[in-house]
Amino acid sequence: MSRYTAWRGHAWLALPLRLYLGGVFLLACSHKILHPSSFALDVATYQLLPLELINLQALVLPWVELLTGLMLVLAFRTRAAALLINAMMVMFIVALVWALLQGLDMGCGCFASEGGDDPISWRTIVRDSIWLAMGLYIQIFDRRPLGLDRLFMRRNDA
Repeated sequence: MSRYTAWRGHAWLALPLRLYLGGVFLLACSHKILHPSSFALDVATYQLLPLELINLQALVLPWVELLTGLMLVLAFRTRAAALLINAMMVMFIVALVWALLQGLDMGCGCFASEGGDDPISWRTIVRDSIWLAMGLYIQIFDRRPLGLDRLFMRRNDA
């Protein structure tokens, strides 16, 4: 297994995954940062968090999405960014499954708030699961990512 994980081709396979997944998170955070009250309503609609935590979640989560999306695109602390993105993806998938099992008829709040533009469904869960798989690949196999991490590795080796 270690021979497979050490394969140098992983950096090239992970590059489009990193750029895509980082772009998804950058796109997802933009509306939430600009309209935190709308996103807070989306968070509340899931009926998962106590009311006291909804505003905190609505204010903090989009900035974490922004930071981790940038980190993935730039390949800065790539594996740490992938770990955070994977944790968020698990959290999002759990929330989506919860909403579906509760019969909530709502948009997921992923890219725009209060909308029917992105209604939750089992397709949303499959989509998020694919993104989780991409994040896991990056976290596990992208040990020398093309970007800032590799640049810093070269400087340290010199």
